[in-house]
Amino acid sequence: QVQLVESGGGLVQAGGFLRLSCVASASGSRFWFNTMGWYRQAPGKQRELVASITRGAITTYADSVKGRFTISRDNAKNTVSLQMNSLKPEDTGVYYCNAATWTDTYWGQGTQVTVSS
Repeated sequence: QVQLVESGGGLVQAGGFLRLSCVASASGSRFWFNTMGWYRQAPGKQRELVASITRGAITTYADSVKGRFTISRDNAKNTVSLQMNSLKPEDTGVYYCNAATWTDTYWGQGTQVTVSS
């Protein structure tokens, strides 16, 4: 089974930065993830896409984070990272790592990011 483990969340002041990391591990067979990404969910809101990256390094960003966040991945290690700069209070939420194969989608347990004003 596939397990995604996130790290790097925390409390930061507005204008600061954080780096989130996610490692995908699987027992048994080797997994080939097409797309990996990050979603977030703020209190009282739906989960939304923050950024995603394909195996070929094609990236997608939410308009609200363009120019501030950068997503990257290491295909050999099955890791995905999110560098978050110039953080704003509205970036606050639980950030979830996501990894998708051709047939299944997997989620991490989430890591809290809090940006104080």
